[in-house]
Amino acid sequence: KIVGELFGLQNPYTLEQFAAKFAFDIRLTTEVFDMITGESTWTQSNRGSTNKFMKFQNVLDAGSMEDWMKPKREINGMEDILKYWQECELTATERALNSINVAKSDAVYGSQNIYRCIDIHNSKNVVFSETSHDSEYSAGLQRSNNCVFSLRVDDSGNVSKSFQVSWSKNISNCFFIKDSSNLSDCMFCSQINDKRFCIANMQFTEEEYRKWEKVVKAWILSN
Repeated sequence: KIVGELFGLQNPYTLEQFAAKFAFDIRLTTEVFDMITGESTWTQSNRGSTNKFMKFQNVLDAGSMEDWMKPKREINGMEDILKYWQECELTATERALNSINVAKSDAVYGSQNIYRCIDIHNSKNVVFSETSHDSEYSAGLQRSNNCVFSLRVDDSGNVSKSFQVSWSKNISNCFFIKDSSNLSDCMFCSQINDKRFCIANMQFTEEEYRKWEKVVKAWILSN
């Protein structure tokens, strides 16, 4: 649906191809293995000092927080504290709260239909993204909010049907936009506001713009 809305074409990519093309520079979850079950699981960090991981649902299923307590032992110094800490330290993976249909993602809140994402809030149908709020049918998001049918958006808000938007707000039907606001139907623009039918910060007629818009869409998918 994202590719269809943006480019008017049926998505030609597998999930792996899509990630390689559109999420190559985004921090995504990595695969690790549950220390108890050995099953594959996904985390936003694989740098735990003891490299012990446990799927969040398995942690919950294991019992209450009291069940994780250990008998008191004598502490003679920092060496003992660090030793005991290594024994009990583990990283919970695939953490999701008040969410459904979440796969290979970590730190997801109040969302549904999320895949290979980190830190997603109140969103639906989002893939290959990190830190996004209130977004839907989008991919390749980084630190962005209120994105709909958009792809590769970073540090931006209120973006719809747009591709490759950075540090901008109120952007719709645009491609390759930086540091701008209140744009619609613009391409390859930066540092401009309140414009329509602009290419590389130059004003065009709608007819001229639509001609080159088709060329740009084909170019994106072919490169």
